[in-house]
Amino acid sequence: MKLLLSNDDGVYAPGLAELARILAQDANVLVVAPDRNRSGASNSLTLDRPLEGHRHLNGFVGINGTPTDCVHLGMGGIYGDAPDMVISGINCGSNLGDDVIYSGTVAAAMEGRHLHLPPIAVSLAGSNPVHYDTAAEVVRQLIDNIQGLVLAPRTVLNVNVPDLPLDQLKGTHVTRLGHRVVADAPVESLDPRGTQRFWIAGAGEAADCGPGTDFFAVKAGYVSITPINIDMTQYSAMDNLSNWLEDAE
Repeated sequence: MKLLLSNDDGVYAPGLAELARILAQDANVLVVAPDRNRSGASNSLTLDRPLEGHRHLNGFVGINGTPTDCVHLGMGGIYGDAPDMVISGINCGSNLGDDVIYSGTVAAAMEGRHLHLPPIAVSLAGSNPVHYDTAAEVVRQLIDNIQGLVLAPRTVLNVNVPDLPLDQLKGTHVTRLGHRVVADAPVESLDPRGTQRFWIAGAGEAADCGPGTDFFAVKAGYVSITPINIDMTQYSAMDNLSNWLEDAE
């Protein structure tokens, strides 16, 4: 199997290195990742300048662009044959609930949505996680039987792993996305030259985090796997919207 690996933490991230090390034991692995941390880049593409890549001594390719740029280039076969599957991660920190809207990790996986095998975004929970080997082994086990998985087209698997040794994981839960409260207001500051600057505040606390959610599973020590549908159409709202438009005419 040919695997294209990417991330949003950058080509030097320890999670990416561990994921490549584990998966290269059973597959042909190509790594194309941003040349620096691009967390929060979401699905953005670089369209205002050309991109360039640098192949490192370990074979990883660093791109001066976004996670989506990296997978877009890797999918195009410019660094080798087109892959069978895209895996993004291992992210330093979780991507739970509303995080998937902003996550470059999830966005990189989404770029592989047209392949036959479903892409995987994998994240290791915690502010300073250490058990990347656990998350890498979870992914290895998932793709070992991925050929038999039947999902709707353009489905992405969002995997969040507790920061625990492998033998301390309690199991795996199939979950839905939870939700967070609104994040705090941007933090204002002045730079040394007196120019007004703003820091984007951190993510809000979990609000919808009961049983069945990704938040609940990870907190309880379970691997959370959430199938994400790329089709963002709210089908249940279409009739109400049509009726509202008819009444407005």
